[in-house]
Amino acid sequence: MRTMRIMKGCVYLIGAGPGDPALLTLRGAELLSIAEVVLYDGLCNPEILAHAPQAEQICVGKHGQSRIWRQTEIIDEMLAQARSGKAVARLKGGDPAVFARTAEEITALSDAKIPFEIVPGITAALAAGSYAGIPVTHRGLASAVALVTGHEEPDKCESALDWASLAKFPGTLVIYMGVTTAKTWTDHLISQGKPPSTPVAIIRRCSLSDQQTIRCSLGEIPDLLQERGKIRPPVIVIIGEVANLQMEPFQRTRSEQPLSGQCVLVTRPTQQANSLATPLRDLGANVLFQPMIKISPPDQWSEVDELIDNLSSWDYLIFCSQNGVRYFMNRVHERGFDSRCLFGVKLGVVGTKTGQALRDFHLEPDFIPDVFTAEALSMTLGDSAQGKRVAILRASRGKDEIANLLQQFGAQVKQVVTYQHEDVEEIDTSLLALAEAAKIDWVTVMSGESARNLYRTFGDRLSKMKIASISPLTSRVIEELGFNVVAEATPHTTSGLIDSMIKARK
Repeated sequence: MRTMRIMKGCVYLIGAGPGDPALLTLRGAELLSIAEVVLYDGLCNPEILAHAPQAEQICVGKHGQSRIWRQTEIIDEMLAQARSGKAVARLKGGDPAVFARTAEEITALSDAKIPFEIVPGITAALAAGSYAGIPVTHRGLASAVALVTGHEEPDKCESALDWASLAKFPGTLVIYMGVTTAKTWTDHLISQGKPPSTPVAIIRRCSLSDQQTIRCSLGEIPDLLQERGKIRPPVIVIIGEVANLQMEPFQRTRSEQPLSGQCVLVTRPTQQANSLATPLRDLGANVLFQPMIKISPPDQWSEVDELIDNLSSWDYLIFCSQNGVRYFMNRVHERGFDSRCLFGVKLGVVGTKTGQALRDFHLEPDFIPDVFTAEALSMTLGDSAQGKRVAILRASRGKDEIANLLQQFGAQVKQVVTYQHEDVEEIDTSLLALAEAAKIDWVTVMSGESARNLYRTFGDRLSKMKIASISPLTSRVIEELGFNVVAEATPHTTSGLIDSMIKARK
C-alpha cells in the first residue's frame, strides 16, 4: 500500500460494502489507515476497523445494542472533529450514495467549507444479487433495475414513491430497509397491479458466511418478514422474474467446507482479527467478532526512547509479538531514525508472524525458536546469553518467563513496555444472548489475559462453547478457570489453531 499524507480537517465518506470486510475498496482501506477519527454506522462490519487501529473509533449506533444517533448529532460530531483539524472517516454500510443520507452530510460540509471526499462502496442490492446467484439484469427478463426504499422519512405526509409506476416497472425492483414495513409496500404494489405471484428472493446478511436466501412470492412477503418474524434485518428483497433463476454461485460450496455451519467467536484485538477471521470464513465458518484485549501505545515513551538512544550498548533485542515490533519500529521512525540504528544488535522473535513483522521493516531476525514458547526461545540463546545485555520488548501485561530464564543463563535483562494491553469493557450484548442459547460453537482464545476477560464477561456461558487455545500457557489459564480446552494449536500460530479446530470436529 502506498504511503499517504494526512489531510488535516478533511472528511472522507467511505462505503464499507455489504458486510464481508474483504469487500472494502483499496481506497477505503488507505483512508482508514490515516484517519484520526472514524465515525461508523452499526451496519458496518467491525472487522473493517482493523484498518484504522490508530484512530479514535466512534459508533453512531447499532440497533438493539446502543442508542442510534440522530442525523443532526452525527453531522455536528463530524463537523466538530474536522474543525479541530482532524482527518475524519465517516464509514457507512454499502455505498454512501445509496440510502445513506450522504446528501445531508455533504450539504453540511459544503456550507462549513470543509473539504471532503466520497469513496464508493459495493451497495447491498448489487451484492445481494451476485451472492445469491441472481443477475438483477437479464437480456430476456429485465433490462432495468429500480432501487427502492421500504422505509421513507416518517415525517412525510404521504409517500413520495409512485407505486403505480413501480408496479408496472419493466424490470427488477430491489427493496432496501423493508422488513418492518413489508405489509405496506407489498399492499401498494399488489393494489397497483403487481401480481401476488411475482417471484421474490429475500437475502439476509448478504456476503457473510451465514447469508440466507429465501425464495417466495410477492404475496408471501408480509407473512415471512412481519407476521411470523422469521427473518430479521439486514435484508434485501429482489422482486421480478430474475428471482426465479437458479444459479450456483461459489458461495454455496461453503456447505462443503470443514467448518461449515460452525459459529466461531474471534476474540483477538481489532488490529489482528482479520488474520484469523478471514481463513475461518474461507473454511465455511460464521465468524463473530468481540475483542477481549485492546492494544494501544504506552502511557509514556520514556523507556522506549531511552532504549532507542542507547541501542549500541545492547547485544540482543527480543520481540515477544507483532505488536511489539510495530510499536517499537514506528517509534524509531518517529524519532527520526531508521533500521540502520539497529546495526550490530541481534534480533530474536518468539514466532514466525513476529518474524514477518520484522521483515515488513526490512529486518531479518537472527533467531526464531522451533517451538514458539518462552522456554524454547531462551534455550535457542542458551549459554550465548551469558554476560550479554538483553532487552525484551513486550506488552504492559504478561508473564516474565523469558526474562527469568535468560537471567538463569547469566544474561543482564531489561524488560521494556512498547504497548499497552488492556481489557475491553464494552461488550456486544447480543453475543451474551447467543452464548446463553448455545448458538456459538467455538471461541478462540489467544492469551491468558483474553481468557480471564472472557470469563469475567461470559461467566459460565463459556461452558456452552468449545474452546480453542493458542498455546499450552493459555490452556493452563483456561483450565484454572474451570473450563476444558477442546483444541490447542500445534504449532502455536493462527494456522495451527484452525487446524486443531478442524481435527477436533472430525
